[in-house]
Amino acid sequence: MAMKQLSLHVVGANHPNADGSNRRFEILLCVPGEPIELVPEPKNPVDPSAIAVVSARHIQIGYLTADRAPWIGSMLRNGRELQAVFQEATKPGAAIRIGFDGEVPVLPRCDRKRHAEVTTEEVDFWPDELPPDD
Repeated sequence: MAMKQLSLHVVGANHPNADGSNRRFEILLCVPGEPIELVPEPKNPVDPSAIAVVSARHIQIGYLTADRAPWIGSMLRNGRELQAVFQEATKPGAAIRIGFDGEVPVLPRCDRKRHAEVTTEEVDFWPDELPPDD
């Protein structure tokens, strides 16, 4: 049976983009389920198999890991239809979800629950008390 969907890590979030934009900041703006673009970089001087991961706002958030990039790159070169969405922020950068062969990526159940509406009990920010005017 062929694989329909897969979650992949995005790394390199601590490096700045060439245009000066901040990858970590862009990851914070990403919403689970929003589209992600995978861009092969065959002229990348460090790794010709590199696949850049770009947000819906056209800002690079990192790269696919070096072990997965050649595999995904070969699928893209061979015209295989891939759809990707942002899954979540992670310590090394982010996670994305890819759907293969026209499959629309669906976030895993645990992520959908985690990103559901936050209740008041889960919020650990409370405004400071304002002192009375004298």
